[in-house]
Amino acid sequence: MARALQDEPGLDATLHGIVRCAVGTVPGAWHAAITEVEGRHRVVTSAATGNLVRRVDQAQYDTGQGPCLTALFEHHTVRMPDVAAETRWPDFVRRIDGLGVRSMLSFQLYLARDNLGALNLYAREPGAFTDASERIGVLFAAHAAVAMGDARRLAQLSQALDVRDLIGQAKGILMERHRLTGEQAFELLVRASQRLNVKLLDVARDLIETGELVDRP
Repeated sequence: MARALQDEPGLDATLHGIVRCAVGTVPGAWHAAITEVEGRHRVVTSAATGNLVRRVDQAQYDTGQGPCLTALFEHHTVRMPDVAAETRWPDFVRRIDGLGVRSMLSFQLYLARDNLGALNLYAREPGAFTDASERIGVLFAAHAAVAMGDARRLAQLSQALDVRDLIGQAKGILMERHRLTGEQAFELLVRASQRLNVKLLDVARDLIETGELVDRP
């Protein structure tokens, strides 16, 4: 399973592959979603098998409570056997009444550094998730976290290579036009970036697109 997820072409494809595989792997799962924390504060659903579970997730984010958030921030697996009998998260339960989700199972995804994530599973029947569901889900979440980490690192590497290529092209333009060395051309780009308070990448991209080094904000 981990190898199949790692073969997905890109981060988004990996995330959507994880939620699809989760439904087919963990007993009782009807839908699945991945929740992540962006910038240490903003909680978002980064992949889901349907809009219904995005609505359920949003109810958790809006109320600040629910099995997903508990798993996410308290670092453990959380099972909600029956929405109708749930007392731990009353505001959340009221918000999802009538949506058709009757039980949930959430696992923390162990991501790198301070990145937080959770894998959330949803069922339309109460008591759908068993001890076996938890055991299988824990193993699945561990593989999913590895696949997510690898996909994210590849995406960052690809972005870094794109940045290097753009700056290299911009340096080449300045070197040819003004007969500069590579170091001199790079210094010119850096000075323009500092003077305009604009990212170096944006200065390089503008030079490539317009043929001119921007000299004003």
